[in-house]
Amino acid sequence: MDAEQDSLAHSHTIAVVGLSPAPDRPSHYVSKYLQEHGYRIIPVNPMISEVLGEKSYPDLKSIPEPVDMVDIFRRPELVMPVVEEAIEIGARVRMDAGRHRQPAGQGRSRGCRHPGSHGPMSDG
Repeated sequence: MDAEQDSLAHSHTIAVVGLSPAPDRPSHYVSKYLQEHGYRIIPVNPMISEVLGEKSYPDLKSIPEPVDMVDIFRRPELVMPVVEEAIEIGARVRMDAGRHRQPAGQGRSRGCRHPGSHGPMSDG
């Protein structure tokens, strides 16, 4: 089992930062896929009130329940504050390695796991 599979295997509730209501956006179809496979998705996007049938929150600290993992769909320059907030709430972090190489490395130096370049929809 690779790090991505291990992280998902130990997660039930996943906060998705930057979840878009647009079905053609990666954040939307990845989140929908995860929902269809039994994961609880919590949208984190201050611009929307609901997506995929779930209430959206403006930030991670506003979520009133424990979060196992945070999946980040943000531009690289906006990632570090989200990583820091995820660490504060005690959640693991998953990012698209291709887009977030530098912030992921900074996150690892602060004790945050970055599972790798395979997304949750890949076969390995």
